[in-house]
Amino acid sequence: MTYATTYHIGYDTPTQRAKAKTVAPPVERVRKLDEPSKGYSRDTKGQATVRTNSHVANGFLKCSFLPKLKETETIQACGKSAKTERDFYKSLSQLAEHYAIQPMQTQSYGYPYNIALALWDTQERLGRNVRDWEEIKLLQDSRKTYFTSEERYNTGATLFYIPVVPLYRMLKKPKRKYTAQLLLSVCTYLYHVADIPYYRQENSFLYWQYEMLKEWIVSDEYTDETSIYLSELEQAEWIGDRMEQKIFHRANLTFFEQRLARFKTADALDLDCLKLAQEAFELYQRYPHENVFRNARPNGEAEEDDMENVIPMDKYVSFCADGKGWLNENLEQCVNTDLQEYGQMEEPIIIKRFDGNDIAGNNLDFENRLFILMEELAYLLSNI
Repeated sequence: MTYATTYHIGYDTPTQRAKAKTVAPPVERVRKLDEPSKGYSRDTKGQATVRTNSHVANGFLKCSFLPKLKETETIQACGKSAKTERDFYKSLSQLAEHYAIQPMQTQSYGYPYNIALALWDTQERLGRNVRDWEEIKLLQDSRKTYFTSEERYNTGATLFYIPVVPLYRMLKKPKRKYTAQLLLSVCTYLYHVADIPYYRQENSFLYWQYEMLKEWIVSDEYTDETSIYLSELEQAEWIGDRMEQKIFHRANLTFFEQRLARFKTADALDLDCLKLAQEAFELYQRYPHENVFRNARPNGEAEEDDMENVIPMDKYVSFCADGKGWLNENLEQCVNTDLQEYGQMEEPIIIKRFDGNDIAGNNLDFENRLFILMEELAYLLSNI
């Protein structure tokens, strides 16, 4: 299934009003901030073979070199003590067991090189073997020295906006009735369980973005395009209110499994919708009480006073009106103008502390599956 397109956070150009005849292009693939995504496939050929220009002894090629010692502030702060080394290796053992890795044996090296070498080796292994792993830190308090590990789901600085106007139109087509009901169940799961904000709720970020666009149009000089702008805004409000009533009904969750069982595919769109609905239902069954905000944290060092400089997750995850057209284009520009003022953003992040206590089995499997689900749903609805 093709991945949905969401929109980048952080344009550098000021917001501009779209002309009446200007229509946003069809939604394509998810793009990263700097360049279009090339997908998840890897080159099966691997790296090209690299050879030296001259003949060298075979023995040289068999040698391996240990990393250069860098006495970081963290290691220096630990101090040279038997207790520090003992705590370090106990914590490392707990971390290795949790992530199922086999660290290099470094105890035979002198202090502090053994710690520096073990840190380097552990980072290399975690980076290769653990999905979503971000970094480890070696900390020391008044009692002991221990590791902390950060796992982070990288949202790619994109906007995860799910349009409901296309689903409303889909429900009106007899040929797509059952397909639309499947997607309606998916939206109900996202609304009630995953807790995705809805743009017609006054406490949502997008509600006020749409209101701001409306104020600009009303206060601007009246032109031939003004009535077109207002008409599309009124349609977004009217359809949004009615779709929220439909999505709100928990019967869509009650009959979710039944709708999947009786659904018959007639074309490629039906098949894509069925696969997406099956994934949503499996996610609902496995995580019946988990929501998108459960592990939201700033993706950098942020004190309580700095939180105003952090983009909350509910600003880039939401239901919206439509995924294309002049209204969506202007909404996207307004959102990017607002969000580019921030220095950090909330993302799904887990911090694990390896200090001898039990480590919770929490991971980011839910977030990995949920964000991909939202991407695909947005893509399907924006390209119907």
